[in-house]
Amino acid sequence: MVEDKLLIWRFKRGDRGALERIYEKYKNDLLKLAVVLVNDANSAEDVVQDVFVKFAQSAGRIGVSGNLKRYLATCVANKVRNQRRDRQRHETHGMDDADSVVWDADGPERWAILSEQLRLLSNALAQIPYEQREVVSLYMQGNMTFRQIARIQNASVNTIQGRYRYGLNKLRSLLNSEVTK
Repeated sequence: MVEDKLLIWRFKRGDRGALERIYEKYKNDLLKLAVVLVNDANSAEDVVQDVFVKFAQSAGRIGVSGNLKRYLATCVANKVRNQRRDRQRHETHGMDDADSVVWDADGPERWAILSEQLRLLSNALAQIPYEQREVVSLYMQGNMTFRQIARIQNASVNTIQGRYRYGLNKLRSLLNSEVTK
């Protein structure tokens, strides 16, 4: 938190190294969140890059008073939500097929296991309603509170808690049915 405040202060004063440090510190967490929300690795990378470009362009206007990671996670969620809204206006197609995303792993066996687990989770997440997926992702990946998510989604805390509970139940059901196959 203190490091983030210092980084923001340095960033606002034109220190390029501060922006690089912010990017390196949060890019993986934001990429994971974006992958969960858009269910596509390439689109997720584009979202994160767009968020950081906008962030870099707004150095003089940045008013982050709280947690920088939450601020950036909110930016990612808003970017995805705006893209979905724009796409729904122009298309009537469903979501793209899920691409599996592979993170660094220790060896080929671990890589295969993680890849399969990620594929199963990605497919299950793609099957739950977007609002539930967003709540689950922001709560678990973005480390946000239900109150913060409620502000983002413009809904009550009770609604957000319900979306979280229903989302987890649906995920549990989908993943349990995958295990029994």
